[in-house]
Amino acid sequence: MPTQIRLLQLNNVQLVGRLTRDPELRFTTSGQPVCRFDLAVNRRYKDKAGEWKDDTSFVPVVVWREAGQRCGEKLKKGSPVYVEGRLKSRNWETKDGQKRSGHEVDALRVQFLEKAETAVGSPAADEDIPAADADSGVSAAPVTEDVPF
Repeated sequence: MPTQIRLLQLNNVQLVGRLTRDPELRFTTSGQPVCRFDLAVNRRYKDKAGEWKDDTSFVPVVVWREAGQRCGEKLKKGSPVYVEGRLKSRNWETKDGQKRSGHEVDALRVQFLEKAETAVGSPAADEDIPAADADSGVSAAPVTEDVPF
């Protein structure tokens, strides 16, 4: 009898980088917050000649619900963050009718790596914002409605 092999499917992304511009906070038609930002992730390596080179990747990130709202309110261009999530493919059509596709990170957790300033000007603790609450049963998966981007 042939043995069945079950493949483990893993889709986990962990990134540390800085926002390339201010985050874009919008709301779905039902009022769900969704925040989008681009993350610059750097890699330093030596080339064949032994010279240090920098390679930067720009990664789009989407954060849903309350976590998305907090990211939209507290982050700004240049903010350092740690993002955990899953890689997701996306298809869309441009205004002139061209079909496009790309990948983005659907964030499950965002941690602010820079201390935020409180109202009185003293630094607050780093914030760790889970995009899903396991106890409440809220899923980190996006709602099935039009995304306003």
